[in-house]
Amino acid sequence: MQKHILTCLLTLLYTCASAQTPDKSFKTDDLVLQKLTDHTYQHLTYLQTETFGKVPCNGLIVFDGGEAVIFDTPVDDATSSRVIRWVEDSLKCKVKAVIATHFHEDCVGGLKAFHDHGIPSYATNKTIAFDKEHKFPVPQKGFDGKLDLKVGKKAVIAAFYGEGHTRDNIIGYFPSEKVMFGGCLIKEVDATKGNLADANVEAWSATVTTIKKQYSDAKVVIPGHGKIGDTALLDYTIKLFSQK
Repeated sequence: MQKHILTCLLTLLYTCASAQTPDKSFKTDDLVLQKLTDHTYQHLTYLQTETFGKVPCNGLIVFDGGEAVIFDTPVDDATSSRVIRWVEDSLKCKVKAVIATHFHEDCVGGLKAFHDHGIPSYATNKTIAFDKEHKFPVPQKGFDGKLDLKVGKKAVIAAFYGEGHTRDNIIGYFPSEKVMFGGCLIKEVDATKGNLADANVEAWSATVTTIKKQYSDAKVVIPGHGKIGDTALLDYTIKLFSQK
């Protein structure tokens, strides 16, 4: 009898330890919130462009212990407000920061909504300078090189490893779940080179090679646009920009 009780207790403890967070995924015509791992969601919105038409734009939400950090804003303020409310209502988390991974509109288009909600925004000092120059929404807090934050007790990293899609592009990493937000520096498999207006094509492959070495344990890799995958996206991006 005692052995049976002990077995039941151990089973219960194992079940609790390995229990997954509920899936709160949400989808409408203009907004997708998709669970990736126990403590991460993709946010996907659509940017209407003159050159490339309606472009799906990815971002990342990481959360733990009642706190969340978002990489890149949705494309406009109204959608950003919806995402903030969803994080509060569905994940029961307070958004403590939003991080722009470069200066383009698909990263900062909904920044005002975050500021209106009292949420601090971060970007590299280069990104802030470029956004001011182009009269885009401007992040509040600048950093050089690397930014270390926490959600709950989990580390969140944003870091610059070199030029590529732009001169200021950074990546985000959530070490506890090995999830990388590559932003527009990283391409989905079979993508074309895309928007090169502000690119350093010569440096691109070397930058991503450095990232691959630094985060060889990455399990999930999210590109700025297109399908999520694993480190095969890094390999594809390196190869794409190695071609002359």
